Amino acid sequence: MHRVAISKPLAVGKFELTFAEWDACVSAGGCQHSPEDPGWGRGKQLVVNVSWDDATKEYLPWLSRTTARTYRLLTQAEWEYAARAGSGAQYTWGDDIGKNRANCDGCGSQWDKRQTALVGSFAANAFGLHDLHGNVWEWTEDCWHRNYHGAPTDGSAWIIACDSGRVARGGSWDFYPYYLGSGIRYGYFANFRGSAVGFRLARTLSP
Repeated sequence: MHRVAISKPLAVGKFELTFAEWDACVSAGGCQHSPEDPGWGRGKQLVVNVSWDDATKEYLPWLSRTTARTYRLLTQAEWEYAARAGSGAQYTWGDDIGKNRANCDGCGSQWDKRQTALVGSFAANAFGLHDLHGNVWEWTEDCWHRNYHGAPTDGSAWIIACDSGRVARGGSWDFYPYYLGSGIRYGYFANFRGSAVGFRLARTLSP
Protein backbone atom coordinates (compact mmCIF):
# COMPACT_ATOMS: atom_id res chain seq x y z
CA MET A 1 0.00 0.00 0.00
CA HIS A 2 1.12 3.54 -0.69
CA ARG A 3 -0.52 6.94 -0.43
CA VAL A 4 -1.62 8.70 -3.62
CA ALA A 5 -3.13 12.17 -3.95
CA ILE A 6 -5.07 12.53 -7.22
CA SER A 7 -3.76 15.86 -8.47
CA LYS A 8 -6.34 16.73 -11.13
CA PRO A 9 -10.15 16.40 -11.25
CA LEU A 10 -11.45 13.88 -13.73
CA ALA A 11 -14.58 12.43 -15.25
CA VAL A 12 -15.02 8.65 -15.35
CA GLY A 13 -17.30 6.62 -17.59
CA LYS A 14 -20.37 5.37 -15.73
CA PHE A 15 -20.12 2.08 -17.65
CA GLU A 16 -17.45 0.17 -19.51
CA LEU A 17 -17.44 0.88 -23.24
CA THR A 18 -20.06 -0.99 -25.28
CA PHE A 19 -20.09 -2.54 -28.72
CA ALA A 20 -22.52 0.17 -29.85
CA GLU A 21 -19.97 2.84 -28.94
CA TRP A 22 -17.10 1.05 -30.65
CA ASP A 23 -19.18 0.22 -33.74
CA ALA A 24 -19.97 3.93 -34.11
CA CYS A 25 -16.23 4.53 -34.47
CA VAL A 26 -15.96 1.78 -37.09
CA SER A 27 -18.92 3.20 -39.04
CA ALA A 28 -17.36 6.67 -38.99
CA GLY A 29 -14.04 5.33 -40.26
CA GLY A 30 -12.20 6.18 -37.07
CA CYS A 31 -11.53 2.55 -36.06
CA GLN A 32 -10.09 0.00 -38.44
CA HIS A 33 -10.45 -2.93 -36.05
CA SER A 34 -13.96 -4.35 -35.89
CA PRO A 35 -13.97 -6.72 -32.89
CA GLU A 36 -15.89 -9.97 -33.00
CA ASP A 37 -18.44 -10.59 -30.29
CA PRO A 38 -18.27 -14.10 -28.77
CA GLY A 39 -21.89 -14.79 -29.66
CA TRP A 40 -23.28 -12.66 -26.83
CA GLY A 41 -24.57 -9.85 -29.03
CA ARG A 42 -23.45 -6.28 -29.56
CA GLY A 43 -25.32 -3.07 -28.71
CA LYS A 44 -25.19 -2.59 -24.94
CA GLN A 45 -22.93 -5.59 -24.44
CA LEU A 46 -19.47 -4.55 -23.30
CA VAL A 47 -16.98 -4.36 -26.13
CA VAL A 48 -14.35 -7.10 -25.88
CA ASN A 49 -11.58 -8.36 -28.15
CA VAL A 50 -10.04 -4.89 -28.19
CA SER A 51 -6.41 -4.43 -27.25
CA TRP A 52 -4.71 -1.58 -25.42
CA ASP A 53 -3.31 -0.55 -28.78
CA ASP A 54 -6.79 -0.58 -30.35
CA ALA A 55 -8.22 1.59 -27.58
CA THR A 56 -5.41 4.15 -27.43
CA LYS A 57 -4.52 4.36 -31.13
CA GLU A 58 -7.98 4.13 -32.70
CA TYR A 59 -11.00 4.70 -30.46
CA LEU A 60 -9.71 7.35 -28.06
CA PRO A 61 -8.14 9.57 -30.76
CA TRP A 62 -11.34 9.32 -32.83
CA LEU A 63 -13.59 10.20 -29.89
CA SER A 64 -11.34 13.10 -28.92
CA ARG A 65 -11.42 14.50 -32.48
CA THR A 66 -15.17 14.01 -32.76
CA THR A 67 -16.05 15.70 -29.47
CA ALA A 68 -13.20 18.24 -29.29
CA ARG A 69 -12.48 16.90 -25.79
CA THR A 70 -9.51 14.76 -24.85
CA TYR A 71 -10.47 11.26 -23.73
CA ARG A 72 -8.08 8.68 -22.33
CA LEU A 73 -7.85 5.57 -20.18
CA LEU A 74 -7.81 5.81 -16.42
CA THR A 75 -4.45 5.50 -14.74
CA GLN A 76 -4.31 2.54 -12.37
CA ALA A 77 -4.29 4.89 -9.36
CA GLU A 78 -7.38 6.69 -10.67
CA TRP A 79 -9.02 3.35 -11.41
CA GLU A 80 -8.50 2.15 -7.84
CA TYR A 81 -9.79 5.43 -6.42
CA ALA A 82 -12.91 5.15 -8.60
CA ALA A 83 -13.41 1.47 -7.73
CA ARG A 84 -13.07 1.95 -3.99
CA ALA A 85 -15.40 4.97 -3.94
CA GLY A 86 -14.30 5.75 -0.39
CA SER A 87 -14.14 2.15 0.80
CA GLY A 88 -11.03 0.57 2.33
CA ALA A 89 -12.45 -2.94 1.89
CA GLN A 90 -11.60 -5.58 -0.69
CA TYR A 91 -14.61 -4.56 -2.76
CA THR A 92 -16.49 -1.29 -2.72
CA TRP A 93 -19.31 -2.97 -0.74
CA GLY A 94 -17.11 -4.84 1.78
CA ASP A 95 -14.70 -7.75 2.15
CA ASP A 96 -17.20 -10.50 1.23
CA ILE A 97 -17.97 -11.01 -2.47
CA GLY A 98 -21.60 -11.64 -1.52
CA LYS A 99 -24.10 -12.78 -4.12
CA ASN A 100 -25.19 -11.11 -7.35
CA ARG A 101 -23.14 -7.97 -6.75
CA ALA A 102 -20.83 -8.57 -9.73
CA ASN A 103 -20.10 -10.99 -12.56
CA CYS A 104 -17.23 -13.44 -12.04
CA ASP A 105 -16.52 -17.13 -11.52
CA GLY A 106 -18.16 -17.40 -8.10
CA CYS A 107 -20.09 -14.13 -7.79
CA GLY A 108 -23.53 -15.75 -7.72
CA SER A 109 -24.87 -14.03 -10.82
CA GLN A 110 -26.65 -15.57 -13.79
CA TRP A 111 -23.69 -14.66 -16.02
CA ASP A 112 -20.93 -16.24 -13.89
CA LYS A 113 -18.28 -17.93 -16.05
CA ARG A 114 -20.62 -17.74 -19.04
CA GLN A 115 -20.40 -14.26 -20.56
CA THR A 116 -20.46 -10.54 -19.86
CA ALA A 117 -23.55 -8.90 -18.41
CA LEU A 118 -25.29 -5.91 -20.02
CA VAL A 119 -24.22 -2.52 -18.72
CA GLY A 120 -26.15 -1.48 -15.62
CA SER A 121 -27.02 -5.03 -14.55
CA PHE A 122 -25.52 -4.48 -11.08
CA ALA A 123 -25.83 -1.67 -8.56
CA ALA A 124 -23.55 1.35 -8.89
CA ASN A 125 -20.94 2.19 -6.27
CA ALA A 126 -20.97 5.33 -4.12
CA PHE A 127 -19.57 7.36 -7.05
CA GLY A 128 -22.37 6.18 -9.36
CA LEU A 129 -20.06 3.89 -11.37
CA HIS A 130 -20.91 0.35 -12.46
CA ASP A 131 -18.91 -2.85 -12.88
CA LEU A 132 -15.48 -1.78 -11.70
CA HIS A 133 -15.48 -5.17 -9.99
CA GLY A 134 -15.98 -7.98 -12.47
CA ASN A 135 -17.54 -8.27 -15.93
CA VAL A 136 -14.33 -7.46 -17.86
CA TRP A 137 -10.80 -6.48 -16.97
CA GLU A 138 -10.27 -2.80 -17.77
CA TRP A 139 -7.19 -1.49 -19.53
CA THR A 140 -5.38 1.34 -17.74
CA GLU A 141 -2.74 3.74 -19.08
CA ASP A 142 0.04 2.26 -16.98
CA CYS A 143 2.90 0.04 -18.00
CA TRP A 144 3.27 -3.23 -16.12
CA HIS A 145 5.72 -3.25 -13.19
CA ARG A 146 6.19 -6.12 -10.76
CA ASN A 147 5.62 -3.85 -7.74
CA TYR A 148 4.92 -0.22 -6.81
CA HIS A 149 8.50 0.81 -6.05
CA GLY A 150 8.93 4.15 -7.79
CA ALA A 151 5.26 4.55 -8.71
CA PRO A 152 3.92 8.13 -9.04
CA THR A 153 2.15 9.54 -5.99
CA ASP A 154 0.04 12.10 -7.88
CA GLY A 155 -2.24 9.63 -9.66
CA SER A 156 -0.51 9.98 -13.02
CA ALA A 157 0.26 7.02 -15.28
CA TRP A 158 3.42 5.05 -14.56
CA ILE A 159 5.03 4.81 -17.97
CA ILE A 160 8.74 4.84 -17.12
CA ALA A 161 10.74 1.75 -18.17
CA CYS A 162 7.82 0.58 -20.24
CA ASP A 163 7.87 -2.57 -22.32
CA SER A 164 4.91 -4.19 -24.07
CA GLY A 165 3.03 -5.04 -20.86
CA ARG A 166 0.08 -2.93 -19.67
CA VAL A 167 -1.95 -3.03 -16.46
CA ALA A 168 -5.57 -4.20 -16.36
CA ARG A 169 -7.79 -3.88 -13.29
CA GLY A 170 -11.06 -5.25 -11.94
CA GLY A 171 -11.29 -8.94 -12.75
CA SER A 172 -13.79 -10.45 -15.17
CA TRP A 173 -16.64 -12.86 -15.76
CA ASP A 174 -14.27 -15.87 -15.93
CA PHE A 175 -11.90 -15.04 -13.04
CA TYR A 176 -12.32 -15.89 -9.35
CA PRO A 177 -13.54 -13.27 -6.83
CA TYR A 178 -10.01 -12.66 -5.52
CA TYR A 179 -9.08 -10.98 -8.79
CA LEU A 180 -11.95 -8.49 -8.44
CA GLY A 181 -10.31 -6.84 -5.42
CA SER A 182 -9.71 -3.09 -5.63
CA GLY A 183 -5.96 -3.46 -5.20
CA ILE A 184 -5.38 -6.38 -7.59
CA ARG A 185 -3.45 -5.81 -10.82
CA TYR A 186 -3.09 -8.01 -13.87
CA GLY A 187 -0.78 -7.68 -16.86
CA TYR A 188 -1.46 -8.22 -20.56
CA PHE A 189 0.55 -7.41 -23.65
CA ALA A 190 -0.60 -4.17 -25.27
CA ASN A 191 -1.68 -6.03 -28.41
CA PHE A 192 -3.67 -8.69 -26.53
CA ARG A 193 -7.31 -9.14 -27.52
CA GLY A 194 -9.63 -11.35 -25.50
CA SER A 195 -13.22 -11.87 -24.41
CA ALA A 196 -12.49 -10.86 -20.81
CA VAL A 197 -10.85 -7.47 -21.41
CA GLY A 198 -12.39 -4.09 -22.22
CA PHE A 199 -11.99 -0.51 -21.05
CA ARG A 200 -13.64 2.57 -19.56
CA LEU A 201 -13.34 6.21 -20.60
CA ALA A 202 -11.73 8.96 -18.59
CA ARG A 203 -11.26 12.68 -19.17
CA THR A 204 -9.21 15.21 -17.24
CA LEU A 205 -11.31 18.20 -16.18
CA SER A 206 -10.19 21.79 -15.83
CA PRO A 207 -9.37 22.59 -12.18
